[in-house]
Amino acid sequence: MEILPNSAEQALESLAKTLVDQHRATVAVPPLENAQGFWFGAGNLVEGPEGGFYLCGRYRNAGDSRTGLAAGARGAELAIFRSQDRGKSFQKILSFLKSDLSYGAKEVLSIERCWLLPTPAGVELFVSTEKAGLSYPKGYEEFQKPGTGTWSIDRIVAPSIEEIDPSTIRPLLEGSDPRYCHFKDPVAYQDDRGNTVLMFSTHPFNWASSNTALSVRPAGAEEFGPIDHAFFPRGFTWDVAVSRICGVLLVPQVGVFKAAPPTYLYFYDGAEGMRNLEEHGKAVKRPRGYSCEELGGAAYCTADSFPRIERLSTTLPFFVSPHGTGCSRYTTALQTGEGVYTTWQQSQPDRSQPLVMCFTGAERIESVLSR
Repeated sequence: MEILPNSAEQALESLAKTLVDQHRATVAVPPLENAQGFWFGAGNLVEGPEGGFYLCGRYRNAGDSRTGLAAGARGAELAIFRSQDRGKSFQKILSFLKSDLSYGAKEVLSIERCWLLPTPAGVELFVSTEKAGLSYPKGYEEFQKPGTGTWSIDRIVAPSIEEIDPSTIRPLLEGSDPRYCHFKDPVAYQDDRGNTVLMFSTHPFNWASSNTALSVRPAGAEEFGPIDHAFFPRGFTWDVAVSRICGVLLVPQVGVFKAAPPTYLYFYDGAEGMRNLEEHGKAVKRPRGYSCEELGGAAYCTADSFPRIERLSTTLPFFVSPHGTGCSRYTTALQTGEGVYTTWQQSQPDRSQPLVMCFTGAERIESVLSR
């Protein structure tokens, strides 16, 4: 049974490709160095109560998690920026290092993805980090390489973004099953019914894949519910090894969606392998995606079909950088009165990954959804 008719799916595909335009994108925040292994991103953009924009992300420096910290600094800093000119420029207002996010016996080895969620009471900051002090599940300890840690997700609650205090950090999700050993890359949003939906990626103990899991905090509740590991299975072609949801947009109810149920467009990262695959000499040359160099796709669901999600990019990725490795990942979208601001990490000719931004006005969005 289809979720939406083919015409609506085609409109969603056109919308996704309009919002993530590799050629219209401009650099919002550059990495610390213009070299492979350096990037800024893996966060999101939100609008504050006074109309200003806030952007969170992490600075990543060169390093390799397979061999431990001796290979480089890796995720070195969580930074929050503010823009008073609707995203034309950003100024850093908060900075948290690994030591700021460590607590107890859990020493942060690398800062991973973060996510800002505005709430009626203020803001929640979700942050994933690689930590020492978290062991692999019993019976699998030998698979944890020296100098590496385990990924988990923490949460900070604050009255405002400016008042985020890392000393109030609390653990939220930690893996104990070898199939889902690592939890990272949180994405959180409030749905049309007031529930808080938390999506995040998981990795097994052997790092063979990257998957997406789901937990929901019902409206009015304080705790998240059971974890659903099966709602978004890996794909079959370009996303067979990695299927990581990274952003969400409530589709404007215009055009073919004017009378449709609330519909959510999801952006996700995919890859054919966790490592760079060797190509046949006569094969079609194309980016295949691999860990830290994923490509981008899109999927959707409606309020009536959730948590069943339908892929749009079933055979090939939608989003590929024209530069470097082709990497285009961690796409997020912010809907405002004037249109949608989209951000993502985009591979450059030097193989660095700055955070880039693209704005699409409300009139253009209505035109795309009315075709």
